[in-house]
Amino acid sequence: MANKNTSAPVAPAAKQYAKYGIIAAVVIAVAAAGIWAVSRTHSSGATVAQSLETVSADAATAAELRVAVIRMDAIQSDAAALKDLRKQKEAFESKLRDELTREQKALEKEKAEIEKSQDVLSQDALQRRVMDYQKRVTALQRDLTERAQSIDIAFQNALNEVQSKHLDPVIEGIIAKKNLSLVIDGRFARIGQKATNLDITNDVITALDKKVKTVKMATPKGF
Repeated sequence: MANKNTSAPVAPAAKQYAKYGIIAAVVIAVAAAGIWAVSRTHSSGATVAQSLETVSADAATAAELRVAVIRMDAIQSDAAALKDLRKQKEAFESKLRDELTREQKALEKEKAEIEKSQDVLSQDALQRRVMDYQKRVTALQRDLTERAQSIDIAFQNALNEVQSKHLDPVIEGIIAKKNLSLVIDGRFARIGQKATNLDITNDVITALDKKVKTVKMATPKGF
């Protein structure tokens, strides 16, 4: 019987886990400027001056503004509850990688056995075994993807819980206590050397750690 190449490639089925992003941008005031195109043929519309008649000239002054900056990246890396969540996520990812390694080794062994049996099995039997092998490879890839996604979903849900139940109330409390007018995400801020008492990141981390140190991440599907 002529030899038939039945070697089916084993996909690595490896997933690059994306780093979690910022939990949420905090109270960023952005003035958006829009340009209205006014056609000269439409004389029935109000002019710009007429449109602005009801707009007050009042505006906040520097003396009235109390501004602060929060570095969300530092909160994510240093807050106890978020450190704990990352450890839980990494534990599930490690378990998934270990299971993948075992399954890949089993598939590699089966692939070698199929190659050795090419001269022994009938063409139909060989074809059935190849098809079974390919189905196992596909199932492993699908299982890896679904379980990896379930880890990300469970982690994001836990982050949302930290934000809504703990981080947001802490930030709102600090805003009220310091009587702040505006809080800016530190990623978009440039702070001069003479600015004092502007960065409230450490205050947020300290208060958040006092409020919550651990948050249970739900067990992802498939674990």
